[in-house]
Amino acid sequence: MTARPAASVVVVNWNGGDLLQDCLRSLAADAEGAGGVEIVLVDNASEDGSAEVAQRTFDSLRVVQRQRNEGFAAGANAGIRASGGEFVVLVNNDARVEPGFLAAILEPMRRPGGEDVAAVTGRVLLADRYRPAPAGTGPDEGLVGHDGSRWVRVGPDEAGHRLLNSTGNLMTRSGNGRDRDWLSPEDSPPAAVDVFGFNGGCAALRRSALDQVGLLEARLFMYFEDTDLSWRLRRAGWRIVHAHGAVTQHQHAASSGTATAFFQIHNTRNRLLVALAQAPWPVILRALARTPGIDAALVYCWQRWPGWSHALIDEAGRPLPLLETFRALAREVRVPEFRLGFAQYAKDHPKIGKPLSDEFYLTPDV
Repeated sequence: MTARPAASVVVVNWNGGDLLQDCLRSLAADAEGAGGVEIVLVDNASEDGSAEVAQRTFDSLRVVQRQRNEGFAAGANAGIRASGGEFVVLVNNDARVEPGFLAAILEPMRRPGGEDVAAVTGRVLLADRYRPAPAGTGPDEGLVGHDGSRWVRVGPDEAGHRLLNSTGNLMTRSGNGRDRDWLSPEDSPPAAVDVFGFNGGCAALRRSALDQVGLLEARLFMYFEDTDLSWRLRRAGWRIVHAHGAVTQHQHAASSGTATAFFQIHNTRNRLLVALAQAPWPVILRALARTPGIDAALVYCWQRWPGWSHALIDEAGRPLPLLETFRALAREVRVPEFRLGFAQYAKDHPKIGKPLSDEFYLTPDV
C-alpha cells in the first residue's frame, strides 16, 4: 500500500514549453530533501507537447490530463482532488523554486501554534532584471508599479535590478486585489507575516481548510481566484501568512500577458464579482465607481456575447475601428464561455463568518 504523501505540489500547465521543464526540474530537486512530497502536473489540453516531455523526463511525476482548457482554477482543483497530501502547494508552471522552498512554505502550518493557518504565501521574484524606463518609453511598454514608476526589462548582459513580484495579496479600498511589494527591490526588508491573501502561483494550502470553505472558484477561469478563496478562508476564521524564505522566480504573465483584451475583461469582471460576493458595501460601491465605463461595457458584452466582445478590442484593450473589427472577427480565438452572473456568484458564495478588520481591505488605491 502506498503511503499518503505529507504534501502535494500541484502545477497547472498550458503550453508551458521549456518554462515548465525548468519549473519541474527545480521542484524535483527540492522535493528530494523535503521528504514525502508528490508532484502532480495538471495539463489543460496543451498543444505544444510540454506535458508529454515532462512525463518522459520525470519518472515520479503524476500527470492529470484534461480534455479542454478550463482555466487555472479548474486545473488546480483537479490537481487538489487527485492529490493526497495534508498540504497542497501551488506553483506556477512558469516559475522556478529556489532550494529550501518546500520546507519554508510548509513550516508555518507545521509548527506548534500554526493549526489556524490555512494558507502560506511565499516571496516571488521576477525572473528577469529591470531598470527604470527611460524618457520616451511608450505607455504600453514595461511594468508599472503601484506608485506609477515604470520599469523595462534589460538584456542578459546588461546591468539591472532584481525586483519583487509578490509577497502575498492585498485588497484595496475599491476591491482591487494586487500583489504586495510589487516591483520593490529584492533586498527590501522582510514583509509582514500577516497578509490579506495568498498568491495562487506560490502558496501552500491546508486541505482541511479547503474541505471547510471549498476549492478555488473555477468559473472565474483566470485571475482573482486566489483573492476569492482568501476572502472565504479569512471570513471562516483562518489565518494567511507570508514565508520570507519560500522563494520562487517567476516569468511574469508568460501565459496570458497583461496588455491583452483577455486580461482586461477577466480581470475587471472577476474583481467586481469577488467584491460583490465578499466585501463590505463601502468597498463594493468604490469598486463600481472606479470601474471605467468602457471596461464595464466590455465585461457586459463578454457575458452576453463572448466571441464578439473579443473582436471589438485590440491586444492592448483599445476599441478597434470598424474595419479592424471585421478583420479581428476573422482571426478570433475563443476561450471557454465561463459566463457567471453576479447574482449566481453571490448566491454560491454568501458572506459567511465575521467581517474582516479594516487593515485587510483598506489599502489606499495609489
